[in-house]
This record gives sequence, C-alpha cells and structure tokens, in this order.
Amino acid sequence: MLHGDVLGERARLTPEKTALVVVPTGERFTYRELDRRATVCAAAWRDRLGLATGDRIGILAHNRVEFLDCFFAAGKSGVILVPLGTRLTARELAFIVCDSGMRALVYDGALAPVVRELRQLVELDRWIALDDPVDPSDLRYADLLSRTTDHGPRTTVSPEDTYCILYTSGTTGRPKGVLLPHRMIAWNAYNTVMSWQLRDDDVSPVFTPLYHAGGLSVFLLPLFAIGGTVALHAGFDAAEVWRTIERERCTVVLGVPTIFKLLLEDPAFATADLSSVRWLISGGAPLPVYLVEAYRARGVVLKQGYGLTEVGVNCFAMTVEDAARKQGSIGTPMMFTEARLLDDRGSEVPAGEVGELLLRGPHVCAGYWNAPEATAAALDREGWFHTGDLARRDADGFFTIAGRRKDMFISGGVNVYPAEIEGELLLHPGVKDAAVIGVAEPTWGEVGVAFVVARAGASPSAAELREFLAGRLAKFKVPKGFVFVDELPRTAYGKVVKAELQARFAREHDTGLRAPGSEETP
Repeated sequence: MLHGDVLGERARLTPEKTALVVVPTGERFTYRELDRRATVCAAAWRDRLGLATGDRIGILAHNRVEFLDCFFAAGKSGVILVPLGTRLTARELAFIVCDSGMRALVYDGALAPVVRELRQLVELDRWIALDDPVDPSDLRYADLLSRTTDHGPRTTVSPEDTYCILYTSGTTGRPKGVLLPHRMIAWNAYNTVMSWQLRDDDVSPVFTPLYHAGGLSVFLLPLFAIGGTVALHAGFDAAEVWRTIERERCTVVLGVPTIFKLLLEDPAFATADLSSVRWLISGGAPLPVYLVEAYRARGVVLKQGYGLTEVGVNCFAMTVEDAARKQGSIGTPMMFTEARLLDDRGSEVPAGEVGELLLRGPHVCAGYWNAPEATAAALDREGWFHTGDLARRDADGFFTIAGRRKDMFISGGVNVYPAEIEGELLLHPGVKDAAVIGVAEPTWGEVGVAFVVARAGASPSAAELREFLAGRLAKFKVPKGFVFVDELPRTAYGKVVKAELQARFAREHDTGLRAPGSEETP
C-alpha cells in the first residue's frame, strides 16, 4: 500500500504543475521532474548502497533540492531518513549518528569542517558528498544517481513503518529521536490542507531549515499534497524573502515570531507588494500582539499556530476572521484531531481554566527511538500525547497556550532545554554547580542565562565559559548571560528552585533589555 509517498501521488495527478522554485539558482521543477529525482535516489539507496527497509541514512545539509530528493526517497523506499541539524557541533552530531544506528550519511560541502571532525568520532559504511568530498573514499551524490538506471517499483510499506526520525532535545539533556511513521507524514499533509483551506494555487516561501519539523511539515508537505508551489530558500534573509513574495506571488507564509520581527524591521516591509498574500502564520513561540497589529496595518492577517514535532507540527486552525476575533488564540483542533485539558489529577478542566494539553489523532508520532520509558511517559495507552504545555479553552472551543510545564525555553523559535546546557557546564573544571533559565529578549523571544557556582580557588569568566560551551553545543544553546553566585537555591530534595532565579534576574535586570553578555545572536 501507498502511505507516505505524497510526492509520487501528486506527480501522478498533476505531473506538469510547478512544484518547486529554488530561489538561489532560479531552477524550477515540475512534480514529474521532482518525483523522478526522488525515485532515482530511492533506487540508488537500494541498489548501490544496499540499504533495505528499516535501515537508517542521515542527511546533514542546508536547504537544497537534494534534501528533497532524500526526504521523498524515504517515502518510496522504506529506508528511514535521519535529518541532522546544521548548527550542531560534531560532538552533538556523533551522539545522534550512533544512537540512530545510521549506516550512511549524505553531507553538504558547506559543512565540510564539521564533517571532518565527525569522521574522527564515528564510523559509517558510506559517506556521500553533495559537493566536493571531504575524503577521496567518499561517494559523490551526482555519480551515485547517474549510475543508477534500474529504478524498479516502489517499496511496499505499512502505515506504521518509520518514515524518518527527527531528533529533538530532551529535558534529560540528551536528544530523543521522534519516530514519524508513513501514516503520520500523510495525515499531517491531509489535515493541514483541509483545516487551513490550502489551495492548488497557493505559493509559499520556505526558508526555515528542512531538518526541522516546521520546514518539512508546515507548508512543504501540505502544498505538495494539494499541488501548490514551494519557493525554497537556502536560509533566511529578510530582503530576499520580500523579493520572493513579490516575484513568485506568494500567498501563505510560515515563520516564528523572531522571523516576523526581522521581516518587519527590514526596509522592504513598508513598500513590498503584499497583494498576493492570503495570510501569514507564526509558530514556535507565543506571538507578540504588536507584531499582529503591525502586519494588520499593512493589510495582512498574521495568525498564531501551535504544534510539536511529535504531533505533526500542525494541530490547530482558524479562519482569517477568527484570527482577528480571537487574537492570541491558537484556534480550534484541526480535523481528525482530539484535544483535552487535564489537571494534575487527570480530570478534565472546565472552560476558562488551565490544564495540560493532550492531543490524539492519526498525525501523532509512534514514540521515541530506543526510548520505551520516554514513549510511555508521553503516549498513554489510549493514544493521547501529553504535550507538557498548559492551555485554556474558551466557551467557543478556542484554545490559548498559557505556558510550559517543562522548564524549556524557546529562542528564535527553537526549543532549548536547560538540562543539556547544565550538563556541559558542569564538565568545566572551574564550575561546581550551574542552572540555566530562559529570560525575555526582544529579538529572539527568550535567551539563556546561566547561574554559576565556581569551585573553590577557581574564578572562570563569562568569556571562558562561553568559549568552553561553543565547542560542545550549538550556538543558539550557549547562554547569552552568566551570573556568578555563591550557591543555588534548592529544595530539601536538592532540586534547584528556578522560580527564585527568575525572580532574582527580574529584580536585578530590566527584562525588556538584552540579557547581560548577549552581544552574540543565537
């Protein structure tokens, strides 16, 4: 049966429709052309690399057409794709490579330095270079595909077979691999098209990274399902995005609040032709009201979205009219999505009261890779996913996020988990104790601040700790401020009372300003 091969099915229906515009090169691909590339890629995995259903292959690359080749090849082959974050260090990547058990890695030439370092930490059957190889023994992606002539039939998969594994940081300090089955990939696309009322003439610029669930699942998959067009950027550049919106007559745009703030601050905001835009949607963090009002003044509706990697990213929807009427709300659950709000005793809370948000539907993940305890904690026996987020529902059934139960914070739309940072800080020889909190910051929404207790006789500086972490963590995880204290407030059971740290920071600093030492961007 066919399940996750969204591209193949769309190519069968509208083969000559433009599917993709590659912004940096100006290349344009029809659904037929894009599907053929993915079909050849899938055959190369099977026939040239010897990969079978269930084997894992990684990709470490910026946004480019070859990323889509690999992603859609997973839907055709049964081979599991593991996208890797391009901002991670070799040390962080090594953990994911080993944890996933991948046999091969496709890599971008622009990331050659980290690949060289990674090669010293892990062993793989195959390394495949999209550009110039790091090592003479590496395969060239173009050669691999050009020598693949027998494409063969699509592989039969079941709905619950894993399509890809997306790693997300965990509160324990180690990333967890979210299992996205073929069923989830397809249903996320269907639900989004129906609930967001997407159309075959919709065009969207995609500048969020494709290794992230938002880059893949918000507009790429849904628009390919309905037969729309994606304008793919290599990365985010505000001026380039405005030019693309005008040139390609874009109709729907995804971003995080930080992105919409940077677009607002770009000079082109005041003059860009927005007549083609139907609406914009923000996710990843709470959307400030001033941004909604600024875009409304330009005649454009900016909606608030909500989702998680584990539940298909897109979970709620609202009309343009409701976006204005229910400002601040994330809307109502999408079609075929159930939502509940429970108190600490597991009882449903009435309208207007806050409870933990639980979600259930065909777009929910299958759990976590090699992590049965984490899976059991998040997915109960009835199929409800426990998000850990707190929300309230009004009398009309519209939901509003009230906060996060976990002490995670979101910087520039990216989840950051303090436990991971704290674990690395404690490896510094001059650090005795450490705790990290998120504080408000006008550009990135939140940034990290580390409270550090130095060891006796040691006096590490903020610059020293920042440099120490820079080689061990992605840049956006490195705290932007360091506060040195004699001790951390703890409960009788030894748990750090982070509310006291938040209160101390609020007393001693203007939280509307940048955190101390925040001259770097995440």
